[in-house]
Amino acid sequence: MLTTATAKAAGKAIPVALLGASGDLAKKKTFPALFGLFRNGHIAPTTRIIGYSRTKIDRPDYLKRISQYIKNTSDPQVKAMLDRFLDQSTYVSGLYDQDSGFQQLEHELKRVEQETGAQDRLLYMALPPSVFIPVATGLKRNCYTTKGINRLIVEKPFGMDLESSRVLSKALAALYREDEIYRIDHYLGKEMVKNIMILRFSNQIFRSCWDKDHISNVQITFKEKIGTEGRGGYFDEFGIVRDVMQNHLFQILSLIAMETPASLNAEDIRNAKVDVLRAIPEVIESEVLLGQYGRSEDGTLPSYLDDETVPKGSKQATFAAAAFHINNPRWSGVPFVLKCGKALNQQKVEIRIQFKDMGEGLFHKNDMARNELVIRVQPDEAVYLKMTQKLPGLGMETVMSELDLSYASRFTNLSVPDAYENLILDAILGEQSNFVRSDELDEAWRIFTPVLHKIDRGLVPVETYPYGSRGPEKVADFIARFGFERHQQEYSWPETSQTRVAKEGSPDSISKL
Repeated sequence: MLTTATAKAAGKAIPVALLGASGDLAKKKTFPALFGLFRNGHIAPTTRIIGYSRTKIDRPDYLKRISQYIKNTSDPQVKAMLDRFLDQSTYVSGLYDQDSGFQQLEHELKRVEQETGAQDRLLYMALPPSVFIPVATGLKRNCYTTKGINRLIVEKPFGMDLESSRVLSKALAALYREDEIYRIDHYLGKEMVKNIMILRFSNQIFRSCWDKDHISNVQITFKEKIGTEGRGGYFDEFGIVRDVMQNHLFQILSLIAMETPASLNAEDIRNAKVDVLRAIPEVIESEVLLGQYGRSEDGTLPSYLDDETVPKGSKQATFAAAAFHINNPRWSGVPFVLKCGKALNQQKVEIRIQFKDMGEGLFHKNDMARNELVIRVQPDEAVYLKMTQKLPGLGMETVMSELDLSYASRFTNLSVPDAYENLILDAILGEQSNFVRSDELDEAWRIFTPVLHKIDRGLVPVETYPYGSRGPEKVADFIARFGFERHQQEYSWPETSQTRVAKEGSPDSISKL
């Protein structure tokens, strides 16, 4: 059964022009997401996908690229749907800085519009930032429809610092209205990130304690088990702060910290996010910890510098932790610590909200761990509340336990959609609340740019840590410095828990070739 939103999209044919169709991102994320929407009836069955890139490939090779990362194709029903999807997918080869290719794309767009009756267009730039402006210009000059609505999806990174971001925003603003631009950060499409607003604003138990009077500190953590794995050349241009912290983790921070929006309207939600970002001062060097992974302790796993695509002697950070402070009545004095890194001991993304101590009372303070609300974004989506309770038995000993909502065990008949499916569907529907607005982007870069320039000049120390470790040796002291307390009592999940950390590496970091 379709929701009202997906039913609306399912009845509306809209051609999708995918720029960068031969690249890594398109193959691994965009095409599988489009097929997922098509297969499950969330977009119209007459939806046409038109790929565009510089690569000259024939149709069989192109269709092979489309289906390369689509799962369960051995299932006859999936295979039948995939065949229909491929039949409606075409390809145009052209350069990114010449009108002739875009004119061919326009010819193909008009052809499918005549067949389907579509008027709106979704133009998706799955491209590196170096070609954003020439492609956006070529699209506006040759493929901008006046019969319907144009929606331009732009992938991150949105610049390298405040200045370059403003240059990019100004160039796009000269071509497209703000309501036509969809800056995509795929973390805003993840199920548990979308769930943050529901948890905060639909449960009195959380609404009443979501402030400095009850919360000691907030940690937002991104950990990958894998290193750069041959993609170091791309990663080295940006580093972990630009690649993960300034966008993905800061989007989560803004949702955790913002005030209640005036409504669920996209602009009201984004206004609330911008307001909280404006209350955050620039991050300072003394509250940043950087690391770069070396070889594993047993010598079997390579260092960052062993990646042949990484420049010799690079000081680029593959791990970063930083503390942020929000100068407003709700959060004054509560540090938000963001951590992200590659080649670590586990793979997970989680939000950990640690509440203040109970203080002395009936029970001794040392017998009671701090309460923690943990939101597991990935893998194995979950929400759990760590709490103290009586250990079963004749005495009055305490034990740390949890109230556990693990999605895999609670929602057994439902599947969690891919983040890109969520966001592409939002773009088709014209729903912008889960996309980044220009002033929001501006504020995020303001906070990071001064320290990023120091990092770029090698003025912030980078500590080596072993591949497969928890990160730099100083990370535990760094977190403790901002109020986090690790309870001395060992805590472990029961064997039946569905929220164990997955052993495999994350596919989230994908280069756009």
